[in-house]
Amino acid sequence: MLMIAVANQGSSSGLVNETLLFSNNNQQQHHRKLLLHGSCSTRDISISQSKDTTSGIPQYIVQIVNTCTASSGCYPSRIHLHCGWFASARIVNPKTFKRLSYDDCLVNGGRPLQNSQVIRFTYSNSFMYPLAFKSATFCGQRFTKRV
Repeated sequence: MLMIAVANQGSSSGLVNETLLFSNNNQQQHHRKLLLHGSCSTRDISISQSKDTTSGIPQYIVQIVNTCTASSGCYPSRIHLHCGWFASARIVNPKTFKRLSYDDCLVNGGRPLQNSQVIRFTYSNSFMYPLAFKSATFCGQRFTKRV
C-alpha cells in the first residue's frame, strides 16, 4: 500500500510543494519541489532512503538531492549529515558519502551539489541509519540546522 500526502507551504525560497510517501512498511520519503524562484536554503537539500529487497544483509538506498531551482549559482557545498556511527558491510565510495566522526558524515566529498543533482548510494547493515541534514555552506555562508 502506498499513501501520498501533498502540501504547499511558504519558505524563504518561495512556495514549496512537499510530498510525503508512505509505503506498506511505514518507511517515509520526502520529495520537495520549489515552485517559485528565489534563494536556496537548507530546506532545499532532500534526503530519502528506502530498503532494497535482497536476501542476506539488508541493503538501503540513499538519495540526497538539491531541489533548489533558483538560478543564483550558489550551490550548497560542504554538506554534512547527522549519521550516528554509520557503517556498511558493503563499501560506500568515500567521495560520495563518508563518516568523518560520530554523527558527522560528509556528502559528495564536500563538493557543491548542483541544482537537481542526485547523490545516490547503497549501504548494507542490519538496520537503517537515521540520516538527517546537519550543515552546509551556501554562497560562502555556513548554515547549521538547529535541533
